[in-house]
Amino acid sequence: GWCPLSPAGAQTPQLLVEPPWTPAVQWDRVTLTCQGSGTAGATTWYKDGRQWGLEGSYQLTVTESGTYRCDRPGTGLSPPVTVSNDWLVLQVPARALLEGDTVTLRCRG
Repeated sequence: GWCPLSPAGAQTPQLLVEPPWTPAVQWDRVTLTCQGSGTAGATTWYKDGRQWGLEGSYQLTVTESGTYRCDRPGTGLSPPVTVSNDWLVLQVPARALLEGDTVTLRCRG
């Protein structure tokens, strides 16, 4: 949906997670894609609140656990995506889930 807080009604960018499971785990070689309006080549990445990675790239291959966000000029920060390095993790599909949905859970270790 539309976020009323971002400037000029622009939609905040979304972080797509590949493979599409949450929480993401570092040992899956996770790729994050910053998707949204604004210039893809002007993407800035943040990990745990600090600037991170290659500036300008709309994709990021995760090498460390932490909380990641992307920023596009004019649309602001994406919601955070956490990449875990826990030794055991219960994963759900990385999409909006509604009550009554049939969901496959993955226990990974």
